Amino acid sequence: MHMRQVTLAVALMAAFGSTHAANPAACDPQSAMTYPVTAKVGQIDNYHGTQIADPYRWLEDANSAETKQWVDAQNTVTQAYLGQIPQREAIRQRLTKLWNYERYSVPSKEGGRYFYSRNDGLQNQSVLYTMKSLNDTPRVLLDPNTLAADGTVALAGVEVSPDGKLMAYGTAASGSDWNEWKVRDIETGKDLDDHLKWVKFSQTAWTKDGKGFFYSRYDEPEESSKLAGVNYFQKLYFHKIGTPQSADVLVYDRPDEKEWGFRAQTTDDGKYLLITATKGTAHKYRVFIKDLSKPDSKVVPLVDNFDAAYDFIDNVGSTFYFTTDRKAPRQRIVAIDVNKADEKNWKEIIAESKDTLANAHIIGDRLVVEYLKDAKSVVRVNDLKGKLVREIALPGIGSVSGFTGKRGDSETFFSFTGFTTPTTIYRLDMKSGKTSVFRQPKVDFDPNAYETRQQFFTSRDGTKVPMFIVSKKGLKLDGNNPTYLYGYGGFNISMTPGFSPANLAWMEMGGVYVVANLRGGGEYGESWHQAGTKLQKQNVFDDFIGAAEWLVANKVTSPSKLAIGGGSNGGLLVGAAMTQRPDLFGAAIPMVGVMDMLRFHKFTIGWAWTSDYGSADNPDEFKALVKYSPLHNLKAGTQYPATMVTTADHDDRVVPAHSFKFAATAQAAQAGCNPVIIRIDTKAGHGAGKPTAKQIEEVADRWGFLSKALKM
Repeated sequence: MHMRQVTLAVALMAAFGSTHAANPAACDPQSAMTYPVTAKVGQIDNYHGTQIADPYRWLEDANSAETKQWVDAQNTVTQAYLGQIPQREAIRQRLTKLWNYERYSVPSKEGGRYFYSRNDGLQNQSVLYTMKSLNDTPRVLLDPNTLAADGTVALAGVEVSPDGKLMAYGTAASGSDWNEWKVRDIETGKDLDDHLKWVKFSQTAWTKDGKGFFYSRYDEPEESSKLAGVNYFQKLYFHKIGTPQSADVLVYDRPDEKEWGFRAQTTDDGKYLLITATKGTAHKYRVFIKDLSKPDSKVVPLVDNFDAAYDFIDNVGSTFYFTTDRKAPRQRIVAIDVNKADEKNWKEIIAESKDTLANAHIIGDRLVVEYLKDAKSVVRVNDLKGKLVREIALPGIGSVSGFTGKRGDSETFFSFTGFTTPTTIYRLDMKSGKTSVFRQPKVDFDPNAYETRQQFFTSRDGTKVPMFIVSKKGLKLDGNNPTYLYGYGGFNISMTPGFSPANLAWMEMGGVYVVANLRGGGEYGESWHQAGTKLQKQNVFDDFIGAAEWLVANKVTSPSKLAIGGGSNGGLLVGAAMTQRPDLFGAAIPMVGVMDMLRFHKFTIGWAWTSDYGSADNPDEFKALVKYSPLHNLKAGTQYPATMVTTADHDDRVVPAHSFKFAATAQAAQAGCNPVIIRIDTKAGHGAGKPTAKQIEEVADRWGFLSKALKM
């Protein structure tokens, strides 16, 4: 079908309500959903001799009038469906009340000043503050809520100069990954003229004298392709304060390596620039250094092969400390002398242990090391030779982050959070090891009414996998509990306990919240991650299905009361699970998911995910991908769970075409009465920086949808 016919079909649907119902024969006609007709085109692709149809290819053009008409038509159906759910408004009001609590970030210190962000509760974006001492009255340094009336411009990064006088900050509009960077005078609160564009996936690193900083950017894209065009050839620049971006100095690029990306760090002593080269999303890096004390020094390799992760902690003179999974899947700490960088000269400071090393920092001449023990945080303090000094007592099952600071600091701050513990900020005295509460929020609920337990289950191939089950105390195991099973399972990312007003509202409604720690994540190190990638990606779906089967077998819930959810790679997870086992779930919510596993690498940064997924360009990987690709495994005439697909018009990470094509295909395939709707947010992206108001609306729609689907 030509585009003119596509336009005609959409126009007919809009004008005359031309529709198709989901198999009305199997349905009470009163409850049959009616969807917009999605026109088909005769697109067929040849993958290594296999012909694959792609009838909704036209929906990949997010800018076309036809796609915009389709989005409007789908949103009309979705809002009408959600609008008649009686519980939705009460859920929204309760969410608004729960969300209305003070939230703080972990403070950092630079040039004798403290910096942290705070949200008074319902502010769309958190506000950045500074103070000269812990007893000082905080002063607003930057309020992102003033940058856009609807709160859709978010702070995307902040880096303060070593003297505490200037602050480079990035902003993101409507959730886009594209950032613009500006520079603010901290004393006056006024912006300088500096303005950098086309920055994406970048860190910034100041020189010791505060005269400029290093950052990464791409060439300016064409306007029409900026939200979907492929991102290759990142370059590392130096920006001198007070000069235009056109005068920025190219420090490092690799015209011979289009997939390489660059992260810049400068050492606290100001002597070295560290450049970490990445290739896709694999945690395998090369590390280069440049001696900043010599103006004409070259960028030279320190670790020159993509064989493992190397995350820089700090340096003491020419000795550089790194966490690495080189010869240690659960990570260890090594010291490398930059003058004798050969691996045979490396010194092991802290050996690999049975717990997964997640992060390390040098503060007060001590190594503060964060571990995951079965996906729960443990913190140990060691001396610089690796000897254990103490373990930091934590208040329960939860996750820590923070520990910002420098080698000479006598204090640091960290956050602790759990499923029923709102994120609390602690101060740690490095000399005594004592912790004290710095900021603790008050949320309108009783944490003692809930319990968190960890359960191990056996996956299809015999692997033991953990999950957290959180609910009100005294849960009746009668199979009737509405349950929301959440997972991710990819990119070495660990799913650890964390507080969320959204999940609290679900449990108040009588729901059980479950997080499964699937293979593909980082909970048990690199071997756990690799066991859920490429040709072994099916393990991730088997683990998730195994979690669901355990919950049903042990009468926590039953298929008609079980919903699954996940975002991004977790959206792929939900799409694969619901197409492989439609009988096992009562509802599914795939959010901003990667649904077309044959074409994901053709948009924005999608090519970078081939390190986890593989690529349809490779014959063996194509065979694995096509077996689980959610879009390609929807079968006409199947009864799928009640499904709400969610995406956003400015998602330039996982482009909305994934969700558009999946929803159109699922609507056409669905048998029985279960709805298949798509919720398309406007002026929103992949999730980062989403305004509080938009978050509340989205969660109200999610729990409202599930309250109807699971007959709560």
